[in-house]
Amino acid sequence: MKTTRDDIRNIAIIAHVDHGKTTLVDELLKQSGVFRANQEVAERVMDSNDIERERGITILSKNTAITYEGVKINIIDTPGHADFGGEVERVLKMVNGVILVVDAFEGAMPQTKFVLKKALELSLPVVVCVNKIDRPEARPEEVVDEILELFIDLDADESQLDCPFIFASAKEGVASCDVNKKGTDMKPLFDAILNYIPAPEGDPDADTQVLISTIDYNEYVGRIGIGKVDNGTIRVNQDAVIVNHHDPDKNEKVKISKLYEFEGLNRVEVEEATIGSIVAISGIADIHIGDTLCSPENPQAIPFQKISEPTIAMHFMVNDSPLAGQEGKYVTSRHLRDRLYRMLNTDVSLRVEDTDTTEAYKVSGRGELHLSVLIENMRREGYEFAVSKAEVLYKEDENGKKLEPMERAYVDVPDEFTGNVIDRLSQRKGELQAMTPLNAGTTRLEFIIPARGLIGYRGEFMTDTKGNGVINTEFEGYGPFKGEIPYRKQGSLIAFESGETITYGLFNAQERGTLFVGPGEKVYGGMIVGEHAKSDDIEVNVCKKKNLTNTRSSGADEALRLTPPKELSLEQALDYIDTDELLEVTPENLRIRKKILDGTERYRAKRNAANAAKS
Repeated sequence: MKTTRDDIRNIAIIAHVDHGKTTLVDELLKQSGVFRANQEVAERVMDSNDIERERGITILSKNTAITYEGVKINIIDTPGHADFGGEVERVLKMVNGVILVVDAFEGAMPQTKFVLKKALELSLPVVVCVNKIDRPEARPEEVVDEILELFIDLDADESQLDCPFIFASAKEGVASCDVNKKGTDMKPLFDAILNYIPAPEGDPDADTQVLISTIDYNEYVGRIGIGKVDNGTIRVNQDAVIVNHHDPDKNEKVKISKLYEFEGLNRVEVEEATIGSIVAISGIADIHIGDTLCSPENPQAIPFQKISEPTIAMHFMVNDSPLAGQEGKYVTSRHLRDRLYRMLNTDVSLRVEDTDTTEAYKVSGRGELHLSVLIENMRREGYEFAVSKAEVLYKEDENGKKLEPMERAYVDVPDEFTGNVIDRLSQRKGELQAMTPLNAGTTRLEFIIPARGLIGYRGEFMTDTKGNGVINTEFEGYGPFKGEIPYRKQGSLIAFESGETITYGLFNAQERGTLFVGPGEKVYGGMIVGEHAKSDDIEVNVCKKKNLTNTRSSGADEALRLTPPKELSLEQALDYIDTDELLEVTPENLRIRKKILDGTERYRAKRNAANAAKS
């Protein structure tokens, strides 16, 4: 018989990137007494990964729990970037309601729509928290109207439309139910959670059913499955069976060796847990997202939506440049393979495939950011490898026609740059769908554009809008192939020989374009040292010394003025590389190079490709 467990609430915090989810969780933790009065607490305590802290974004969903008025509130902090949408989709299966956080100035953004749509599809009740009301340009009343319009657009039912609105400043730690009254603490938000989010339901006397929605990984205990107890009770040392809704043949006997619940930021060992509890289970090696742990007597899988498929792929390969192995700790194909396959333990949206050579692996993900975060993590761990240009994954329809992934791009730009942005995106096969004036001097442009049209565009976009534009994308689906898109107008400046760069050689080379290297850097033949001002590639000798004569002293070099080199970040380098180039990634350096290092071989390959295209 189904019963309700009133002493628990399970909620997810969803929002567009940078609207203050993680800061809000910080405040809820502080005000519920999780931390001691004198405890030093890092800002954005939920963002535990270095890259999350540096970039100010959440990449992995995190679990925490607080207690308020005797009720345990399990909170899941989710990412806001579309590239990590796979994280959001599955954690919603664990909760009974969501807090939608919206910036009081920016209002409803593309990712707000994406995450809200997922929540409404699962019929989850929503508490809306309009955050950052302390911003000088905040416009909370208009934002409330925008959110209600969004609910209507997404076919929300009557009960979902009748949701509470809380006005908060997570930074100041205050919330209020009235837009014109400033709160004193977070109590109105806590009360809204208890009163509006339903308590979990289930049958405590039925057979055990736990759906695994997240996987954590720990080097000491291996895989840790996290999920909600839907029915029955789960106990330590209990025999169980793993089944899966999408894999009817799966039926694996296991034993529950350790069981944890969440208290604040810690996992606490428990002997048993019943309906509504969110638990972590360790000691099962072969546990995956979407698996259901059941009693052996009645193995019934819980339905689970399939995770969105990847749309973009890169090749990760062993570094074979002349400087290979000098800077990295892990350089072999075995190291690379182990690390990539280990990533599959925790990242559901990632795919890794072996290729016809043991030196390269095809890695597919949800977007450029998704893959660049993986590259950055590996680089920091001491891996050295090379990656190819990102390419989109095509499909075919039933008539054999080529289909490609399409994105819906929302671009907010100052009015003076709209013409430029429309022109650039049209060249990349983007189709303008709508133009909406936002506030003084800003317009929102909405495009449908092939995913490959956005590869390498963000850097260009920042330059075109002088850093004032915001671009957000969400996956729209597959559409007919739009034809070829020219990626890069400029050619490359290619190093002619191996050695160290010399001021004299660089001075001569900088007249040909923009340099990526300064004096005293190691280079090798076939490495790209800059961007040519024209459309073709050209070889330059940046290691060239000035020949001394009787009448010229060696000190005459000092008069040469070098323009500072353009240093590319990881994202910029991934955007820049062309299809015949690779990015060499080491813990210390990023180097762009041609796939074929030898100039003669390169010329021959180009000529053969041109002949093949003609025939």
